[in-house]
Amino acid sequence: MKRYKIKPWIILPILALITLVCLIGWQTQTLSQSVAPVSNLSLNNAQLTLEEIAPGIYGLIADTDFPNDDPNAAICNGGIIIGDDGVLVIDLFQTKGLGNLILNTVKTITDKPVRYAIIAHFHFDHTGGNGAALTQGIPILWRGKIRELMLEKNLEYDPNPIPPNLIINDTVSIWLGDRQVILTPASGHTLKTDLVVYVPDVNVMFTGDLLFNERFPYIVDGNIKEWQKTLISLEKTYSNAKLIPGHGPITDSLALGKLKHYLDRLESLAMDWKEQKFSEEEAINSASTIPEVYQNYKFKALYQSNLKTAYQQITMEN
Repeated sequence: MKRYKIKPWIILPILALITLVCLIGWQTQTLSQSVAPVSNLSLNNAQLTLEEIAPGIYGLIADTDFPNDDPNAAICNGGIIIGDDGVLVIDLFQTKGLGNLILNTVKTITDKPVRYAIIAHFHFDHTGGNGAALTQGIPILWRGKIRELMLEKNLEYDPNPIPPNLIINDTVSIWLGDRQVILTPASGHTLKTDLVVYVPDVNVMFTGDLLFNERFPYIVDGNIKEWQKTLISLEKTYSNAKLIPGHGPITDSLALGKLKHYLDRLESLAMDWKEQKFSEEEAINSASTIPEVYQNYKFKALYQSNLKTAYQQITMEN
């Protein structure tokens, strides 16, 4: 039998090709495992903790940082309010799977039906799960021009946004049997789509994203000065309430003051930039280091955009 000797210059490209194919296959498999949505989500893989705040009042508290590449991880907090004859849920997270998760979680707590879904404002991390409520025929309540804003601004993250069934523009009470739930319009975080949800019999309020607790806030779609006024009003009106923020751990009215202080700091910086006639680049560079008091905050990726928004809203103000 004739033997053929394989030349070294042939072996090396073959080995390289095999290595490349294996590496691509491993990366593809790893990527698919890390980002593929889970069909049957649990609180654990959604990075949510269910906390009972008062009798019949629950928060689903997210510990996720932002941005986060895991589509199964909830970004915002959710809420469950149980009354004598029904349930109200607050915010359905950013995907239908996560929306189903909050509705399924209700079934582990009570056999009463979910009668309403309340959405705190139009941002995708609170609205992407609306399809779960739509599928189950649950009315979705929102405020203001939220339909238009969703269809205009949410498409990058939610290509098939599901707008609300019912729009409210004034303070409204919903009765779940004997339990009253008060929905109140507020301003600052978004273009007049913010809503706070208050349960008076237990003095608990869901603030939506008017409150970020131990997180840098997202202020691009808001108005800093209006937000400051709203925080003062909420702190005065609900001084003894237990608060479930849109992002971050359950807290009390002291957190409203802390966020107000952060916005005050942005305003002060912006006024200094105006006095010194800084360009936007000079302004942001001068304050780019996160202050020590905020080093433990999550959502650090939003800090630079906060500086930019402060410059545009206050430094550039006539």
